[in-house]
Amino acid sequence: MKALIAAGGRATRLRPITNTTNKHLIPLAGKPLIEYAIEKIIECGIRDIAINVNPGEIEIQKIVGDGSRWGARITYIEQQGGALGVAHVVSGAETWIAGEPFVFYLGDNIILGSIAALAEKFASEDLDCLLALSRVPDPRAFGCPVLDGGRIVRVIEKPADPPSPYAVTGIYFYKPCVFEAIAEITPSARGEYEISDVHTKLIESGKKIGYEEITGWWKDTGKPEDLIEGNGLILDMMGASEVSPEAMIEAGAVIDGIVRIGEGALVSRDTVIHGPVTIGAKCVIKSAVIGPKVSISDGSTVERAHIERSILMDEVKVVTGRRIADSIIGKRATIIDRERSEEEGLRFLIGDQSRVEL
Repeated sequence: MKALIAAGGRATRLRPITNTTNKHLIPLAGKPLIEYAIEKIIECGIRDIAINVNPGEIEIQKIVGDGSRWGARITYIEQQGGALGVAHVVSGAETWIAGEPFVFYLGDNIILGSIAALAEKFASEDLDCLLALSRVPDPRAFGCPVLDGGRIVRVIEKPADPPSPYAVTGIYFYKPCVFEAIAEITPSARGEYEISDVHTKLIESGKKIGYEEITGWWKDTGKPEDLIEGNGLILDMMGASEVSPEAMIEAGAVIDGIVRIGEGALVSRDTVIHGPVTIGAKCVIKSAVIGPKVSISDGSTVERAHIERSILMDEVKVVTGRRIADSIIGKRATIIDRERSEEEGLRFLIGDQSRVEL
């Protein structure tokens, strides 16, 4: 079996972070989002992986590489023709799939459990398609299955009146017959080739469609609050503390709970860390309160601040006596206090589509 990961798109709901950083490279618990998808696939024993990327993309290739560190082989496929829907992403990989069964994984999905049971069911029941379902509070934002007697009889994309409490997650198992179904569908009202229409076409043509409910936590990380929640949940799953022997933890620093601290990091004597927390390499944490559920990436500096439930990307500088919570701070951003008279106002240098709450 092969695997195809979708890692393109523009992630407009995550701007301005995604103006300069591919969404799939945003770090959660100290690791790029896409690496969680790769690891779930590797757990199934799959070693031949393709990643669909935007035209001209180079950062994912630099960070993910050729797959050798997972014992895998990774191929990159540039998306052609623009953003024309999820089914269009699948169609672009037909030549690479070369008649093999495959799992298609949307790279911005996070699940805490394994997908190995799904792969086993797909194979053991000789299915043409297997869909992973998750019970969600509001299925209107997803593809939603119509169920009849334990069978999926149709899938509706973003229904105004959901026919079931389930969302079709971004994890799909297919035989190559899926390409025949894609060839038969037409663009939806929003101009995209909908993967839900492909599933309905497979059902109508008599293909063997199965499903499995994901009982653990699943999240489609489309919005900032989703990323923050996902970061916290992944941090909660850390099994044990890992502190690099090259890190300097000064006597008097208080560390409570599970933490990971990278090489060359400095944690001052008057700092308090409430895990779960990850602190990257060469970070400087002074006179601060960090956590819980905070990820701080390499080269960042935090002084005096109280930070919780947040993601700080590479080389962030925060020097403030304020409390910061439920935030995503992009690479090389700066948050500092400055002295000012009563007549002076606040001073900002803010890029397009930024958001500031005071």
